[in-house]
Amino acid sequence: MAFLMPNLSPSLLPQTKSPKEKPLLQTITKHNCSTLYPLALSSVTSLQTPSLQDAQVKTPPGALDSNHQQHHEKDDFYVNLGLAVRTLREDLPLLFTRDLNYDIYRDDITFVDPLNTFTGIEKYKLIFWALRFHGKILFREISLDVYRVWQPSENVILIRWNLKAVPRVPWEAEGQFQGNSRYKLDRNGKIYEHKVDNLAFNFPRPFKPAASVLDLVTACPVSPNPTFLWDPVDMRSSSWVEFYRAVRETLTMNQDDYLRLQDSLVTCS
Repeated sequence: MAFLMPNLSPSLLPQTKSPKEKPLLQTITKHNCSTLYPLALSSVTSLQTPSLQDAQVKTPPGALDSNHQQHHEKDDFYVNLGLAVRTLREDLPLLFTRDLNYDIYRDDITFVDPLNTFTGIEKYKLIFWALRFHGKILFREISLDVYRVWQPSENVILIRWNLKAVPRVPWEAEGQFQGNSRYKLDRNGKIYEHKVDNLAFNFPRPFKPAASVLDLVTACPVSPNPTFLWDPVDMRSSSWVEFYRAVRETLTMNQDDYLRLQDSLVTCS
């Protein structure tokens, strides 16, 4: 045996494991757990990072808040618009029996008629107080009928109405006239302007205007209804003219008289 051992091929001898060598499977498994998985995870993260950055660039942080705010303002406009239309439908027919609901108007509202312009919610309240007050004094019966309510544009409400009354004098028959009330709304749906135009008078025969129709008509392109203006010098005195003069004088009074009238709003509203 001793003679044969030196002549044996090294491949035929039993191989011994080196203490420093490790099995290949164990090496690969350990490498996967410690090295390959973090590398793969980092590569996936590096692939996702540009897309997330692109998404952040496309949708800035304030864009969602801005869109939400615009949507909220639009909702408020339509809610207030519907409230304004409903309130006007309810208030105008009862104009001479009760006060209006002023929640649909801005504090700086402007009232415009063919001869005057007034600004401010207090003046606006005084206009309708004067209409009720002088209407009860000069007429036995007075009422306003709403013929039509429509919107020529999104921020405008247009109302066609007819005012009729029986004066407190024996020689005047019932008189009436029609007109338009044009309400303009801001972006919040609040009314900031009330304009009265397209007035068409139907006075009793003895009190029709003395001037010709061509002298009184002012064309208005937005409506087929003519606008009639009167000159007190060219008209006989009537309850309608006295009514308008009384209301106008109430609105142009001095500050002391205005304060006294404010105190009496409760009794005449």
